[in-house]
Amino acid sequence: MPFNLLKYGFSSDYPEEVDLPPPTELKPSYDVVIIGGGGHGLATAYYLARYHGVTKVAVLEKAYLGGGNTARNTAVIRSNYLTSEGVRFYAESVKMFKGLSNEFDFNIMYSERGQLTLAHTDATVRAFRQRAEVNKHFGGRTEMIDRQQIRELVPTLNLDPGHLPVLAGLWHIDGATARHDAVAWGYAKEAAKRGVEIHQLTEVQDLVIENNRIVAVKTNRGTVKCGCAVQAIAGHSSLLMRKAGIRAPIHSYPLQAMVTQPFKPFLDPLVSSSALHCYVQQTGRGEVVIGGGSDPYPLYNTRSTLELKEGLLAHAIEMFPFLANAKLMRQWAGITDITPDYSPIMGLSPVDNYYLDAGWGTWGFKSTPICGKTMAQLVASGGVVPDLIAPFSLARFSTFRQVNEMGATAASH
Repeated sequence: MPFNLLKYGFSSDYPEEVDLPPPTELKPSYDVVIIGGGGHGLATAYYLARYHGVTKVAVLEKAYLGGGNTARNTAVIRSNYLTSEGVRFYAESVKMFKGLSNEFDFNIMYSERGQLTLAHTDATVRAFRQRAEVNKHFGGRTEMIDRQQIRELVPTLNLDPGHLPVLAGLWHIDGATARHDAVAWGYAKEAAKRGVEIHQLTEVQDLVIENNRIVAVKTNRGTVKCGCAVQAIAGHSSLLMRKAGIRAPIHSYPLQAMVTQPFKPFLDPLVSSSALHCYVQQTGRGEVVIGGGSDPYPLYNTRSTLELKEGLLAHAIEMFPFLANAKLMRQWAGITDITPDYSPIMGLSPVDNYYLDAGWGTWGFKSTPICGKTMAQLVASGGVVPDLIAPFSLARFSTFRQVNEMGATAASH
């Protein structure tokens, strides 16, 4: 043990600075109220304060910071989507993730490992070729690889599971992971340093709208006036929008995942199968994370089910047979807000000064930096929509200009 560390451990002289200030009373009013203290809400607050000088901001979180879907995902970062709009958007997010640890002076444990998506049919191979070309066109590092290259990349993978032999793979070099709670806390501490108020255990119960403008939010701690508001919650997006009188084509489904006991490192890339609807990755601590598609029915519940566990594990064992002997440590679920075209809703709403960050499905974590940056630009400009998020407006569903990302994940969504 280094001598200085030992000396520090026995010293009573600890730094006075803390990451977040202690809880305070809500002020009567704020320029901006952000509803939701997950990654997106905290990122929006940070970029507002740092790059636009807007610091009279309150982030309202009904529970604890990053405790919703930010804490209930599998922390995958990638940009290998189907559409040009999607690829451009998520590619910018990947670029921003790479620099977050330096920007925060706080380690988010970013790890670039690559993502391998397996193709089991000729039709999937053709679709993957198209995705690879779209990604390359917009600066992403994605290419097709054959069975031999897959075998060299992942020696422990079963290339012939049942009646679904692996024909090829989509190799996305930019695929990565990061510590999800570290991302949330990094944004929180940097936003708080710049004057943003973060209020936990503060649930927004209703919205006060007059002359088609939001003027205040009602919380369990009192009513707060605001110049504008940003909705950045996940799992219950449509319920909050309903309080503002906004209809949205969102259905919410549970999404489950699980993790095994730790093993010695055997899997560096993130591996997913488009036919088995299953993905497998190994964490830095050695645990194996297993995930798949959403539950097949709408439900606002984060419970785990035996039925999905059995089906998902069966597919994971087809990919990596030795996992049959692994012990499962825990299983969890989040709630995904799914839109008809499997793309998010960002930007303006029918209420003039109420901004939407909703409908993220299973893609919310990987979009955290770019979503925060563009939503901050939207708010600071008074409603001028950045070009990067213009295709994701709520209005696209009434103008039939949807951004179809169905099939962009190796699962049922």
